[in-house]
Amino acid sequence: MRRDVFQAIADPTRREILNMIATQSLNLNTVAGNFEISRPAISKHIKILMECGLINIKQQGRERICEARLEKLNEVAEWIEQYKVFWTSKLDALETFLAKDVEESITSQSPSTPIVKSAKIKTKSKNQ
Repeated sequence: MRRDVFQAIADPTRREILNMIATQSLNLNTVAGNFEISRPAISKHIKILMECGLINIKQQGRERICEARLEKLNEVAEWIEQYKVFWTSKLDALETFLAKDVEESITSQSPSTPIVKSAKIKTKSKNQ
């Protein structure tokens, strides 16, 4: 099965594994020891991260060390950037529209025209 970076970051456990090894390489036992799920489950997450190219496993003596390869996350950053540009332009247009609408409503009211008209309320007194 071919996997991509989006599949890797879709799972919170895999994101946490990436966070752990982003700053320092860790052996598999240390990674697994930080989670309350089974070691086979962690192994599956590690395998997916390897298939996506986000981590490498190096053998050092008897230990297997996980190293992050975060340059693959650039694919995600590029994908997000297109939506950032899209939504920024839409929100800027909305801000311009709302500012123009508020300005027009302020200038359309003359200073002599009251905003709220008061109504006289007739009340009956107890003596009537």
